[in-house]
Amino acid sequence: MNETDKSGTLFADEGSTVICGIDEAGRGPLAGPLVVVGLIMHSPVENLADSKSMSEKRREELYDKIVESSRFHIVLFDSQAIDREGLSACMRAALEEIKELMSAEDVTLLFDGNSRFGVRGINTMVKADTKIAEVSAASIVAKVTRDRLMKRYASDYPLYGFEKHKGYGTKAHMEAIDRYGYSPIHRRSFKRASKKRERGLF
Repeated sequence: MNETDKSGTLFADEGSTVICGIDEAGRGPLAGPLVVVGLIMHSPVENLADSKSMSEKRREELYDKIVESSRFHIVLFDSQAIDREGLSACMRAALEEIKELMSAEDVTLLFDGNSRFGVRGINTMVKADTKIAEVSAASIVAKVTRDRLMKRYASDYPLYGFEKHKGYGTKAHMEAIDRYGYSPIHRRSFKRASKKRERGLF
């Protein structure tokens, strides 16, 4: 079991010298894909932090630096897969795939949050994306990857404003759903709580 000191430094399992940070983007939106990233850094990148705390411009700047400084694997599930399999099953499959492709004797797999979705060999840490560089980097890669996809979808389905809200349940997004119905990239299994509020089912 991994532990952290007060400074947030990860003490890897005995014999482990490499951290594979894992994080996701798109667990809660009403439309678009779930993106999960496992990432191992080969050289440090300065000023990493949780992707949600950064501006889009800053994430894009760091993304290029991270890509040059790391090895990573991206797992993507579209809205149809999420509706068909369920979000938890998709998360579990993503973690299994990353474990298969990124694990080794000297690698500690560290996932942001408090659930490993039943996958053995995955370590978890709450707010790891604010404490561990590899998880912060995975968070940024996942977020930028998903945001870029949502901008592409915005050109295919211009009535919904995906380039602005990225599929999350904003007032403008819900009003668009009320007016135009669901697009092919909406998650039908994420039920409407009311006309003024959306809630993803986890």
